[in-house]
Amino acid sequence: MLSHNKILTSSDLEQRVLAWKGDNQKLVFTNGCFDILHLGHIDYLEKARTLGDILLVGVNTDQSVRMLKGVDRPVNDEYSRLRMLAALGFVDAVTLFDEDTPLNLIKRVLPDILVKGNDYNISNIVGADVVLQSGGKVETIDLVDGFSTTGIIEKLKKTK
Repeated sequence: MLSHNKILTSSDLEQRVLAWKGDNQKLVFTNGCFDILHLGHIDYLEKARTLGDILLVGVNTDQSVRMLKGVDRPVNDEYSRLRMLAALGFVDAVTLFDEDTPLNLIKRVLPDILVKGNDYNISNIVGADVVLQSGGKVETIDLVDGFSTTGIIEKLKKTK
């Protein structure tokens, strides 16, 4: 499948989720900015995919990233970030969300498994309560040390 076909609009998302659930496929959801794609992201997403049948990634819009990270971010625009993630073979679909958290998206999707990195505790993962109340699971995944978009940006600033 071409990567741009994995990018789901809001209406596409609802239809696709219904189809996945109708086929009894276990839906894994995670989210992030994914501004500069790096090994840490790849490792994390690859591990997340092993937890179920479908990996859906929620991606912050450019406006949302600016609210969270500041006016100099994102480095890559939202379409570029969507396409790069969608090009990964273990990512089944990507979709945008415009809020500072993916709570509304999680409520719409109701994934079987909600995943975040182990820098989070289940108690502070947005949407964990919603997923648990609907019978799903919340998992954390070990992160690769030394990889972060902010770290990469800081390293680039030092080499100027």
